[in-house]
Amino acid sequence: MDMVRLGQTGVKVSKLCLGCMTYGDPQWRSWVLPEAESEPFFRRAVEAGINFFDTADVYSIGVSEEITGRMLKKYAKRDEIVVATKVFNPMGPHANQRGLSRKHILQAIDDSLRRLGMDYVDLYQIHRYDPETPIEETLEALNDVVRAGKARYIGASSMFAWQFADALHRQQANGWAKFVTMQNHYNLVYREEEREMLPLCKAMGIGVIPWSPLARGFLAGGRVKQGWGETERAKTDDIAQRMYYQPGDFTIAERVSSLAEARGIKPAQMALAWILSKPAVTAPIVGASKMYQLDDALGALAITLTADEIKALEEPYQPHPVLGHS
Repeated sequence: MDMVRLGQTGVKVSKLCLGCMTYGDPQWRSWVLPEAESEPFFRRAVEAGINFFDTADVYSIGVSEEITGRMLKKYAKRDEIVVATKVFNPMGPHANQRGLSRKHILQAIDDSLRRLGMDYVDLYQIHRYDPETPIEETLEALNDVVRAGKARYIGASSMFAWQFADALHRQQANGWAKFVTMQNHYNLVYREEEREMLPLCKAMGIGVIPWSPLARGFLAGGRVKQGWGETERAKTDDIAQRMYYQPGDFTIAERVSSLAEARGIKPAQMALAWILSKPAVTAPIVGASKMYQLDDALGALAITLTADEIKALEEPYQPHPVLGHS
């Protein structure tokens, strides 16, 4: 497994990050795997050299963090892995159990560490931008989390580039811990990040760790216009059905499948090889509920696309409205 720098930090991460939203409580989402079924994926990831794991407090309302913590304690050494989690989404019914206020951030990091069974996380990320909290309140609280040793670094997720640039400037001006990563929505059917966010990240030395590099499975093949698809997630993932499934999206998915067939690889590998070819990308976050999906993702690391293949994959793209900021 090749290791790359996480942005401009000295931390080295695998070129794939295992997303842990899939592991938790099936009552939260029907396609989520419970702990016993999740365990083989953590073991396989560690054995394959993946050292980067991403979860969030909201995934299965804390259960994903609990499983992730137990599995990594069982299969990995803490000083060899990079563990990321996130804060923002509701963790209860009350107004102060969500968002990016100082009150919630300081409570949320302690709750996440307790669930993970860890003294610190390597990367603590704001899951979304909070328009109801002054950004300086959020940034100062995150700085205090780092200074208290509860997080080694901090990162951000989907937002407008101007919001991210403003936050970075305020961190610089106040001498606060800076965001070192951007976890954004980026894949072959959603490339709006190429307009401003990716150039900003490149200019500022920010590590890019895209979520949904396969468009929630849309680019893996098997999705259809009527009935959505055969898998449990395809049938029940209302978020994917709102974000993708436009006629132009199917055109891209068909192009991925045809080029993959010509190469003798799987569509998911073709889509991952494309995002791995982008210099701005550090490590896409991949999820897996079936072992072949994790193995396919690992296999994509060895695939180098030609310039003609990249051009053919990108040619059908049509501009999209902003997707993934909420």
